[in-house]
Amino acid sequence: MAKKVALLQGNEACAQGALYAGCNFFGGYPITPSTEVAEVLSGELPKIGGKFIQMEDEIGAMASIIGASLTGAKALTATSGPGVSLKQELIGYACIAEIPCVIINVMRGGPSTGMPTGPGQSDVMQAKWGTHGDHAAIALVPASCQEIFSETVRAFNLAEKYRMPVQVLYDEIVGHMRERIVFPEPGELEVINREAPTDGPETYKPYDSTKGQVPPLAAFGSGYKFHVTGLNKADDGFPTTKASLVDAEERRQIDKVTDNIADIESYEEYLTEDADVIVWAYGSTSRSARYAVNELRKEGIKAGLFRPITLWPFPEKRTAELAAKAKAIVVAEMNLGQMIYEVERVAKGACVVVGEFRVDGDPLNPGQIMTKVKEVL
Repeated sequence: MAKKVALLQGNEACAQGALYAGCNFFGGYPITPSTEVAEVLSGELPKIGGKFIQMEDEIGAMASIIGASLTGAKALTATSGPGVSLKQELIGYACIAEIPCVIINVMRGGPSTGMPTGPGQSDVMQAKWGTHGDHAAIALVPASCQEIFSETVRAFNLAEKYRMPVQVLYDEIVGHMRERIVFPEPGELEVINREAPTDGPETYKPYDSTKGQVPPLAAFGSGYKFHVTGLNKADDGFPTTKASLVDAEERRQIDKVTDNIADIESYEEYLTEDADVIVWAYGSTSRSARYAVNELRKEGIKAGLFRPITLWPFPEKRTAELAAKAKAIVVAEMNLGQMIYEVERVAKGACVVVGEFRVDGDPLNPGQIMTKVKEVL
């Protein structure tokens, strides 16, 4: 049987990917350029018994998905940079309380209101460092409508598997372009649900590290009663200031990500085997970069593309390996320099690292990237 095919906008593909992953709760607030995610889910979730709620603001939206997740729902919100700024305190709460949820950030320019209808990639550091304190972060950066679908599914899987918020970052270009989407059959893409406790309600502890780096999570309303707090806590969920417990909790929550890089990390390489110069690009900018690499090859310049799909945790090992064998890395991004500092950090001077940036509301084009490559060779 032929698979279902549709011409979908990136934001529509995101909504469909969420449904495929089992999303049954959306809490959000309209904001350009992400609103179509909410628009689609407002119509689709009631059809499957799910819940859609438009909150009074982005703070309330984040609070709603935290509460829904604690009842066992697979919960999603969608916004843009200013909305993520408002969500930061509650993102930190979801981190320390280990509450699975997915946050879509359709990036635009900034700071503040910036350019609501134009693309940007200036929220990539926000995804890692936006909220305070030591915490792990997972952020994915799809570059096509089909990939938005599949990476939204993967975001839910990672959130459920590691009990934490996961962000999906794509920019206005990919969010609003339309491309052919092939819908995977049920079961074709893996769908992961959080681990439920095997202990009875009387003995269950929501942060019991003896159960592993990611303790099972019961659902409110299922007969389990437990305490949830934004404070450091013991394994029963109640606050503690005991130094050894606080230290162990902080380290476990970071280790559950850093110890599982191989499971979380994803990237694409294109013509990097013999490349003298690597174009390091993500999201819609990587599409221009791929075209630039092809054109440079026609001119006899050995260029290649490295495209992170998981941006956080940062792909340190492979970036360092490429830096060790290339003459130069050109980091192309729609900001005034953010991921370039991570590339420089792991390259450790092994090769030249330069950036090609743009923040005027237009996308980085292949010609700009080609010019920069020629400058460094």
